[in-house]
Amino acid sequence: MNINIHIAAQELELFDGQGRILRRYRISSAKNGTGQENGSFCTPLGKHIIRAKIGAGQPTNTVFVRRRPTGEIYSPQLAKQFPKRDWILTRILWLSGCEPGFNRLGSVDTMRRYIYIHGTPDSVEMGTPGSIGCIRMRNSDLLELFDFVDAGTPVDIIA
Repeated sequence: MNINIHIAAQELELFDGQGRILRRYRISSAKNGTGQENGSFCTPLGKHIIRAKIGAGQPTNTVFVRRRPTGEIYSPQLAKQFPKRDWILTRILWLSGCEPGFNRLGSVDTMRRYIYIHGTPDSVEMGTPGSIGCIRMRNSDLLELFDFVDAGTPVDIIA
């Protein structure tokens, strides 16, 4: 398995081991565009791996803060209560860069920037950049993807 994320198309493609596309999903990447630097709130480019899979067995719309379930389940009422929260829901695929000096180590380290593929409220538009660096997906799509991939799966983020 491997994943290609196309920023221009706002799509994530999942490939089997033979190079065939198994799934294609709409995503939402960073509203600030692409970039490597810590604090840029951009989506990093290049070769990555899934370093960790977080949230297996949690209910759909589980709210995560610092990669831990809060015990909350997202709802419009909860969103009104916390209007500024960047919602990380359902599952997390934590990415780690593979290219030293470009997306690994120092001020460009994807993992230390806490860049994830994660779920988001259904009201969030897909196909349009809007995150603060992460790759957002529909919860149902993320649940499917989460079951297909393992830690160590290659992820290539392409402009």
